[in-house]
Amino acid sequence: MIFDDPAVAAVFESYQQRLDGERSLFNTRTPVSRDDLLLPVGEEVGAFLHAMVLARQPKRILELGTSYGYSTLILADAAKKVGASLITMELADYKQAYAREKLAEAGLVDVVDFRQGDAVAMIEADDGPFDLVLLDIWKDVYLPCFEAFYPKLSEEAVIAADNMIDPVGARESVRLYRAAVQAKSDLQTVLLPIGQGIELSVKWSAGNPKL
Repeated sequence: MIFDDPAVAAVFESYQQRLDGERSLFNTRTPVSRDDLLLPVGEEVGAFLHAMVLARQPKRILELGTSYGYSTLILADAAKKVGASLITMELADYKQAYAREKLAEAGLVDVVDFRQGDAVAMIEADDGPFDLVLLDIWKDVYLPCFEAFYPKLSEEAVIAADNMIDPVGARESVRLYRAAVQAKSDLQTVLLPIGQGIELSVKWSAGNPKL
């Protein structure tokens, strides 16, 4: 990815270096906990999300699953460019603390509203609306998170759900989420075979003259 701000570019490069190190651990079969890994959307998906924010210019972005801040950095950079606000939610305080430090290094920490705790409860406490949602949290909570934020989606809002193809072990939770999305008559969905599979769902009304 190409960032205009050298500070943002430097932090993104540090994430890529960490990711390369983690890949080497797998090659050596070194035992490692999933909680210690970045598990990012990846550069290809990140570039897509960045471009989508620039193109659609959402006012409020919701990221579910801050983790260590890889996608938070990407979304925050794009949000700053279009004057959007970014809310990111994460259960693990130590992960979000790491993300906050990295965003501060990039000069983007003021763009982000960091919220730590139970995602469903925090979504329910927010009045909305949400114009763009990145769903990249533990897969067994995709469905309850969707049920919480769906009523708060703005017209033409976009949901980007990661890991719709891989990992294989998450597919049962993915099926439940996709069935819930497909049951909504005002959501139009497409699966993009990039990264580990991104499913885009757009809130669409037949009477909307813009579409």
